[in-house]
Amino acid sequence: MTKPTFDIDAALKALQEGKDLTGKDGILTPLIKQLTEAAMQAELDNHLTEET
Repeated sequence: MTKPTFDIDAALKALQEGKDLTGKDGILTPLIKQLTEAAMQAELDNHLTEET
C-alpha cells in the first residue's frame, strides 16, 4: 500500500491563486486528512500492542 503524499508545490500554487486553505476543497484538507489518519492508526497500533 502506498502512502499518500502532500504536494507542496501544488499547494503553494493554489495559495498564490487565492484558493481556500480549509474546507471541502481546501489546500490543507489533504494534509489534515493524512495527519489525522496517521495519528488514528498510531493510536490504534498502540492500543492493540498494549492489549497483548
